[in-house]
This record gives sequence, C-alpha cells and structure tokens, in this order.
Amino acid sequence: MAQYPSNRAASGRAVRGDAEQRTRNRVLGAVLEHGPVSAAELGEMLSITPAAVRRHLDALTRDGVVEVKRVATSGTGAGRPARRYVLTSRGQSSIGDDYLDIARTALHRLAELAGPGAVEDFAEERFGAMERRYQPVVDAVGDDVAARSRALAEALTRDGFVASAAEVASRVPLPAHMASVQLCQGHCPVQQLAAEFPAFCDTETAVFSRLLGVDVRRLSTLAGGGHVCTTHIPTGRGANPPVAGTPDHHADDTPDASEFLPDERP
Repeated sequence: MAQYPSNRAASGRAVRGDAEQRTRNRVLGAVLEHGPVSAAELGEMLSITPAAVRRHLDALTRDGVVEVKRVATSGTGAGRPARRYVLTSRGQSSIGDDYLDIARTALHRLAELAGPGAVEDFAEERFGAMERRYQPVVDAVGDDVAARSRALAEALTRDGFVASAAEVASRVPLPAHMASVQLCQGHCPVQQLAAEFPAFCDTETAVFSRLLGVDVRRLSTLAGGGHVCTTHIPTGRGANPPVAGTPDHHADDTPDASEFLPDERP
C-alpha cells in the first residue's frame, strides 16, 4: 500500500510529460510551417499562453532545432528589431528531410540527363517568378538605390527570408560615390540545396542586381556557412541596369567586407 501513491505520482508525471512533448511538437511544427514567426503569433494560432510558448521555444532553442532571427522594422527602421523564430537545419532534419532528399536527387538526376546547365535553367525559372513579383514593388519607390534596397528587403521578409537593408559605415573615410547598403537575409528555404548547387545563390544575386539597377556583390551566404546572406549594394552611383557580360568598371571601388560596420543585422 505504501508504494501505490508513488506509482500514481509517477504515472501523473509521465502523462504531464507526454502532454508537454506533444505541445512542444506542435510548436515545432508551427515554426516549420509559419516561420519566421513571433512567440505571440504562435500563441494565438496554437491557443497556448505566452508563458507556455516561450518555455517551449526556449527548450527548442537549447536543443538547437529552433533559432531566433531579428527582423528590422519596416519604414525608418527605428526601434528594437522584432524577434522571429525559424527552424535550424538540425530542426528541419528532426522533423524529416525526405523532401530535401527528393529535391537533391531530382536535381542531380536532372544534371545527369540534361547537363549542369539544366540546373541553372531551373534556378532561373524559380527566381524569375520572384523577380516578376518584386519588380513593381521596387519600382514603386523610384530610382534611389537605397530606397529600392529597403523595398526589396521588405518584400523578401514578407516571403520569409528575414531580410533587412541597412546603410553601412566604414572604419576609414570613403568618398560619396562609395556609399552602400548591406542587404542581409537571415533565412533561406533552399539553404542546403544551394550548398550543393551554387546556381541558386548566383541566380538570386543576379536577380537582385537587375531589380536594383546596380552591380551587387555577395559577401557571405548561409549556404556557404555564413551567419546570414549578405549582399553589398553600392548606392552612391545611382541605378544603371547592368548589361549581361559587361565587366564592372567600379569593381576596385568595392572595399573589403571587413571594412564595413553594418548598423543592424537580423
């Protein structure tokens, strides 16, 4: 008789533990489906108290399956960046990476059957749709490259890329024509595929260049192991759509990435 209450207590703890795990899995699944997403948004969609949501998010962050991305506010960018949650690569694998294996196998098979150029054509088609959607949004703000960069960042964020565009400062004085913006993306839905197929990153960079009307440079990518995808955008020369195959006559004007001090990154 003395052991019975102890067994009941252990059973109660097990039930509560199972319920906690089910809720945690729901939170993880919601981050996968809706990320980048805030804790408040998760609480509303799952009908969970804010305290419970944050407890589960903290546990998932400690487990390395969820991470926080800071998103710059739109408009002036004033104030503290908003916190948004996304899955890490480990988190995606913990849910199941069958989709990734299928996509990877399909792309390798496509390259075998039709040649490496077929993967590039696929990337062009994928990012071409993005370019067509973003073009009117970017054009609506006029010819100022910095304003176009901010409009592009806002469009990317709406599509889940957790992007921001911030003017950068330099440790050394720079002439006015070397003013620039850094476009940072904290999330990439094809990160692991891009690590094997660089055409995805190269094509996206070319799309940014066409949308902004200047020759942009990639300083880092998530696919290459960077903390964020960072694109250097010169703003001091004005928009002038580059011609394919034409060398950048200002290439030597682009300082080394270490010279930049971004005002804010996600």
